Amino acid sequence: MSSTEELLKRLGVIIDAGTLRLALTHRSYAYENGGIPTNERLEFLGDSILGFSVTDALYRDNPDLPEGELAKRRSAVVSTRALAGIGRSLGIGEYIYLGQGEKLTQGKNKASILADTMEALIGATYVSNDIETARQLVMRLIGPLLKDAAVLGAGTDWKTSIQELAASRQLGSIHYAVDGTGPDHARTFTAVLNIGGNAYGKGSGHSKKEAEQEAAADAWRVLSGAETRNAAGTSAGSVTAK
Repeated sequence: MSSTEELLKRLGVIIDAGTLRLALTHRSYAYENGGIPTNERLEFLGDSILGFSVTDALYRDNPDLPEGELAKRRSAVVSTRALAGIGRSLGIGEYIYLGQGEKLTQGKNKASILADTMEALIGATYVSNDIETARQLVMRLIGPLLKDAAVLGAGTDWKTSIQELAASRQLGSIHYAVDGTGPDHARTFTAVLNIGGNAYGKGSGHSKKEAEQEAAADAWRVLSGAETRNAAGTSAGSVTAK
């Protein structure tokens, strides 16, 4: 287990040792160690603080957006995928207490475990400090995502978003080609998204679903970028097209 001092430095907060250990204790580890407390109560608390902090920021910063769009943006940035991405960038997986089964199946890289642990750490920050400190942590972690047009535009389900986008442009049918490598307990999957016979996106993950979502997200960004470039060319008065 790496030094938790480094973890706290990355988070930019102070959490007392007991509360921090609790926030990092997955139920698989608790089960194998006599049924000790898990991080699930802190996760419950952190989820509420996360939701409120993001809702408050969206409401204040976007006075003209309707409720539906605000809800869509909130869902995008508090999704399991978004939180797991933050967890990976901080190296949270190396600090989580996991049972042997989860260790063998690369639990430290699973999106659900990383996202749940991030919420528990937010809850732990509140317990060890106050609501304002926890809110500031949320905004440091989530703030950049609030300005990410790709994340906000596609929401939480990239596969649905890319399907809708491909259909609106009549690009053809969608097919995911997925390959797995490595031993059963530590398998990595790679997915390529083909639309109308052309490859538009590629992704990887520790499950087929995760790899497909990553490929869909990649394709969504590619197609959205092309749309933006085409719009820019049109507005510039391009005369090269015949």
